[in-house]
Amino acid sequence: MKALLIGLIAPLIGLASQRYTQSLVLRLKAEERSRMELWAMATERLITSDGNEGEDFDLVATIIENNTSVPLILTDGDGNIISSANFREAQKRNGKDYLEKELEKIRERREPIVIDLGEGHYNFIYYKDSLILSKVRYYPWVQLIVIIFFGGISYMAFSSSRKAEENQVWVGMSKETAHQLGTPVSSLSAWLELLREKYTEEPLTEEMQKDITRLEKITQRFSGIGSRPELKVYDLAIVVDNTINYLKNRTSSKVKYIIDRSSPGLRTTAAINSELFEWVVENIVKNAIDAMEGEGTIHISFSHNGGNLVIDFRDTGKGIPRRAFNLVFRPGYTTRKTGWGLGLSLAKRIIEEYHNGKIFVHGSEPGKGTCIRVMLKNDVNGR
Repeated sequence: MKALLIGLIAPLIGLASQRYTQSLVLRLKAEERSRMELWAMATERLITSDGNEGEDFDLVATIIENNTSVPLILTDGDGNIISSANFREAQKRNGKDYLEKELEKIRERREPIVIDLGEGHYNFIYYKDSLILSKVRYYPWVQLIVIIFFGGISYMAFSSSRKAEENQVWVGMSKETAHQLGTPVSSLSAWLELLREKYTEEPLTEEMQKDITRLEKITQRFSGIGSRPELKVYDLAIVVDNTINYLKNRTSSKVKYIIDRSSPGLRTTAAINSELFEWVVENIVKNAIDAMEGEGTIHISFSHNGGNLVIDFRDTGKGIPRRAFNLVFRPGYTTRKTGWGLGLSLAKRIIEEYHNGKIFVHGSEPGKGTCIRVMLKNDVNGR
C-alpha cells in the first residue's frame, strides 16, 4: 500500500509543478515581449529623432542599455544584421556566422517586432527566450525526473526492506519447525529400536527407518534455511535414483518412473548440497504427479549443454500454458484447491541462489505433458 502511495504521489507532484511552472513561463514570455516592444519603441525614437532638445535621450538610452538578458538581433528591411545584444556565444565563435544561424532559427519560431522608420523604411527586431525563461521551461521536467528517480529508489528500498523482513520471518519459522521436529524424530528412532529388538524379522522396520531418515533430512533442511549451504561433488544420477527409490513406495502405484542415463561416457557429477537437491527433485516429482492426477509416466534424463549438466524431468500430465511458464515458479501460484504453491518456488531458489544454476519450463503441451529443466555447472573432475 505504501509503495502504491509513493508511486501515485510522485507523478502528481510532478504534474502540479509542471502546471504551475507553465503558468510562470507564460507570464515571463509576456513580460519579455513587452520589454522587447518597449526596446523597439526606444530604438525607433533614437533612430528617427531629429535632434530636438525636447527628446529625453537619457531615458531612451537607459531603456536600450537595460536589456541585459534577452538575446536579440536588429536587422534592416533587407534582412541584413545591423546589431545584436546578449549573444555571449557570438564573442567566442565566428560572430557573424553564428548570428546568421541564430537569426534563421528565430525566424522559424516567432514573428519579429517591426520598427517603422518612416517613408517606407523598416527595421526588425528578432529575439529569443532569455536564459532564465529557457531554464524555467525545462525545470518541471527535470524535477519530474528527479521525483520519479527518488520515488523509484524509495520503492526499491521499501520492497527490499519488506522482503528482508519476510525472509526473517520464514527463517525464524523454519528454525522453529526444525526444533519442534527434533523431539518426535528422536522418539521415533528410539521406538524403532525397541521394535527391532522385539520383531527382528519384520521387513516393515526397514521402511520405517527410511521414513525416520527422511524426517531427519527434512529437519536438517529447515534448520539450514537462512545460512549458506555447503556444496560437495556428487554423482547426480545416484542422488536422483536414491530419491526416486524412496518416493516409489510412497506415491501412487500407477506412476511409472524412468531414469535415463544411456549416453556413453556421460559424466553426471556436480557440486551440490545433497539434502537441498533431493528436496528439489521431490518438489518437481510431486508437482508432476499432481499434474498427472496420480497416473502417468515421469521420465528423467541427463545430458550436457556446454559446460552444464542438464537434467530433464518430463511428465505426461495436463501441461502448462505458455503464459504460465514463469508464473509456476512464483510463491503462491498453484492450480490445486489445496496447497501453498511453494514447491517450485522453493526449487528455483535452491537451484539459482544456492547452486548458481537454472531451472525453467523447457517445454509443455496442454494435454500431453511438461518438461522441467535443471542446469548445473558440470564438475568434470568429479568422482
